[in-house]
Amino acid sequence: MTDKNNTPLPPPSTATAAAPPQDEFLWLEALEGEEGERALDWVKARNAESQAVLQGRPEFEPIRQELLQLLNAQDRIPHVARRGDWFYNLWQDDAHPRGLWRRCRIEDYHLPEPPWVTALDLDALGQAEQRSWVFHGATALAPEYRRCLVSLSDGGADAAELREFDLETLRFIPPAEGGFFVPEAKSDVEWLDENTLFVGSDFGPGSLTDSGYPRQVRRWARGSPLADAPVVFEGEASDVSVSASVDRTPGFERVFFSRSLDFYNESRFLWRDGQLVPIDLPSDMSVHAHGPWWLLRPRSDWTVGRDHHPAGSLLLLDDQAFWRGDRQVQTLFAPTPGRSLEDYTLTHRHVLLTISEHVASRLEEWDLSARPPTLRTVQAPFPGSLSVQGLHDSELPQDRWGDDYLLHYSDFLSPDSVSLAHAGSDQRTPLKQRGAQFNAAGMTVQQHFATSADGENVPYFVIGGPGQGAQTPTLLYGYGGFEVSLQPWYSGGNGRAWLARGGRLVVANIRGGGEYGPRWHQAATGAHKQRSFDDFIAVAEDLIRQGLTSPARLGIMGGSNGGLLVGACMVQRPELFGAVVCQVPLLDMQRYHLLLAGASWVAEYGDPDQPDEWAHIARYSPYQNLRPGVRYPRALFATSTRDDRVHPGHARKMAARLLSLGQACYYYENIEGGHGGAADNQQRAQLQALEFSYLWQQLGGTGTGA
Repeated sequence: MTDKNNTPLPPPSTATAAAPPQDEFLWLEALEGEEGERALDWVKARNAESQAVLQGRPEFEPIRQELLQLLNAQDRIPHVARRGDWFYNLWQDDAHPRGLWRRCRIEDYHLPEPPWVTALDLDALGQAEQRSWVFHGATALAPEYRRCLVSLSDGGADAAELREFDLETLRFIPPAEGGFFVPEAKSDVEWLDENTLFVGSDFGPGSLTDSGYPRQVRRWARGSPLADAPVVFEGEASDVSVSASVDRTPGFERVFFSRSLDFYNESRFLWRDGQLVPIDLPSDMSVHAHGPWWLLRPRSDWTVGRDHHPAGSLLLLDDQAFWRGDRQVQTLFAPTPGRSLEDYTLTHRHVLLTISEHVASRLEEWDLSARPPTLRTVQAPFPGSLSVQGLHDSELPQDRWGDDYLLHYSDFLSPDSVSLAHAGSDQRTPLKQRGAQFNAAGMTVQQHFATSADGENVPYFVIGGPGQGAQTPTLLYGYGGFEVSLQPWYSGGNGRAWLARGGRLVVANIRGGGEYGPRWHQAATGAHKQRSFDDFIAVAEDLIRQGLTSPARLGIMGGSNGGLLVGACMVQRPELFGAVVCQVPLLDMQRYHLLLAGASWVAEYGDPDQPDEWAHIARYSPYQNLRPGVRYPRALFATSTRDDRVHPGHARKMAARLLSLGQACYYYENIEGGHGGAADNQQRAQLQALEFSYLWQQLGGTGTGA
């Protein structure tokens, strides 16, 4: 690791958790009180400085307007969720910034302009109540779907109010009329019946885990005080959270409770006659009960008797056999070096598997009504990203949409499309197709593989136009955490603001993600997290080696765990990058587990309070590894005051320390927005225009035209 003159940098931090160095910017973590006001004054000053420069760039306003036009465009595909006979959609545009929660009949969705019925106007509600409401979904009671619980966040934070809503009269049911209401918190609710809820929420001291999520599940009867609802299930403070789920499948009605022991391990119970019956399966296995079947997805190798099932498999187990103690399963999917299970979706009689084949989607289908179940390969668009949305409602005794599903497809240069498909057939009915959002004529997508520090081959995509070389401004994007895959996607924003203006986009599929299943993820967790950064650096070096870009023309971008990624790479290899966009990031890895939801990620990164684990975290924690005398790229840090998942203090303190070292940087903190960074399309367009203006400034070119 060297500075700009190839001089060896000082060794990484060797500070111990027992004796942390003095943190002169700890006050920037404050969100309330006098210290909070002082911190917010600092934020506003940094915002003003950054906006004065970046909004003054010639490309800022054209990009902002184009992005806002795209975000509000009427030809967007209205993505839907089924509840009974209706499709529900949240629609945001220039006339409805916070959105209309609306619905249409399923059979009308194919129409160019379905006859939408507004269920809830978020802008009107916010104006009437003088609150900055952001819609966070609704939990409806099946199978009648007469009532639901609407989740409303003030400013976009994860914490939200829950209010009962009548889906027949389209109005809230106030508590005075017996309606359910849960105050603002990171709550988890489930209907038991029309007059009873299972509620996990903030009930006061001892009711939350160290991660800030519910530790208790209470059974709340309509008309009684929530505070008096009896506790029916409880976890430990060290758990991530607890939850309840209710299966109303006719003939298989049951209630499950679970404790999330950490991000990847779970303790599960069946609630039978008021007793908790443990479910004897590995804690790191994903388990889904579906009528007469159990679908099992192990995260680590599982051996039962003589049968060995590798991590990343999908297994089918008979429900009755399970309760007899029989663990003989049928394998629906087994991973190979190039193929992993991205997802699976259930219809009435089928399981549809979305398989990642070197980061492109294939579709396979199992018919569970056959004895034994049979496999069929589905002919579907390739290469790109397929997403299956089942329409089956298992809680309806008779469901005419039971084996139908929506198939979504896109790739880097192909706009999103949605088709109606039927299990057992390759015939599909096109429903929605988004028009091109940028001119992709002459552009290509190529997949390459870089060799990481330990010899692993790391795939990445290069998207760009003809005739581009080492002087082309190039944006490298990555994530690399929590088994999340970066499958190809179509982005009008990237297309308009970057590709169509002459830039090149690169997407790195580094370890820590899920592109090749659990092994790819687990190879870069805990003590091995550095491999994510090594992979990303290897991709950057490979781009330069091939003559596709140069350090002065290479920018990197990532958010959340991806913010940690680009922050670490910026600190470890400052000479390699000309720009860094670090979004809602984790950066102080010595304190991440003490801030907001941070304790829930110890299974991903390790516990900095344990000296042996801090030893490896300390080597990459960006905040602790900033050094005087090193010239870092002039980075842009973007976060949100209302982010109650990743604390804005990470970005604040990183920027403050860089400034104290005499390093220039940009900082922008949206007061609203939560972990997504923005609460509506106006805020999204503003934030993204700042980011792209910054990239064009740092990497060369004006970005003012194609």
